[in-house]
Amino acid sequence: MKLFTELSIPPLGVQIGADEKVLLLGSCFSDEVGKRMQEWGLDACRNPFGALYNPLSILNAIELLDSDRLLDESDCVPMGSGAGMICSWYHHTKMARKTSADFLSEANRALTLSREFWKECGVVIITLGTAFVYRHDGRVVANCLKRPAAEFTRLMMSPEEVEQALKEIIRLAAPRRLIVTVSPIRHLADGAHANTLSKASLQLGSDAALKGRDESQCCYFPSYELMLDELRDYRFYDAGLVHPRDIAVDYIFERFLKSCTCEAERKKLELRHKDFLRSQHIPILG
Repeated sequence: MKLFTELSIPPLGVQIGADEKVLLLGSCFSDEVGKRMQEWGLDACRNPFGALYNPLSILNAIELLDSDRLLDESDCVPMGSGAGMICSWYHHTKMARKTSADFLSEANRALTLSREFWKECGVVIITLGTAFVYRHDGRVVANCLKRPAAEFTRLMMSPEEVEQALKEIIRLAAPRRLIVTVSPIRHLADGAHANTLSKASLQLGSDAALKGRDESQCCYFPSYELMLDELRDYRFYDAGLVHPRDIAVDYIFERFLKSCTCEAERKKLELRHKDFLRSQHIPILG
């Protein structure tokens, strides 16, 4: 008797070695996967700009990483709602600081470190959260920074627009290998139907951008599909029914690791993970 649909995931074209540098950019699901990569002993840099949800914000971040530019006073944006904090249109609000000087110091420190990592890394993983974007004075922003809604125009990227953004990301990422995935986190502010349309736009755009390319250079991993089919039960979500619980993220990560590492490299990582667990004083069975 089958109680759920099990996805068959063949080995990914992009394979990750135990000693490779891996850069992760995208939604907060990237943070969760990156955290587990670090716990398994991979050299992973995760979301140096904070969480980025749409393909164009991820592209903007990669363009900045691939340049020599540092942020300056013109990039500083006062947050709204009386927050009394400074951030930028490139960043999540977790990067905000009380003064422009403090923000620029921290943001440029993180940018310099992640730029060096970008130059050295062999694999880039991007997690697409939503096709909805906010424009401010014509530019897509990573976060609205609690500023008045009237300042922004909100729209949903078409599959063709997602495709074009990803093609530019693929171009900039080369010769690094690229893995694209869609976040299983639900974006329900506009309702379930809009979330479905948004995820579909991301999937269609990803499929078109990757079609016909060398799979050893860029490929797709089905995080969203695993959550939708194999983990189709609200017990795998947290209390808000939006974010996957740790057990669900662990399961998706284990399927990911199995698909992107060979047995010999995975054994190295398993030993490192056991060392990590010992360092955390967590009993190891077996």
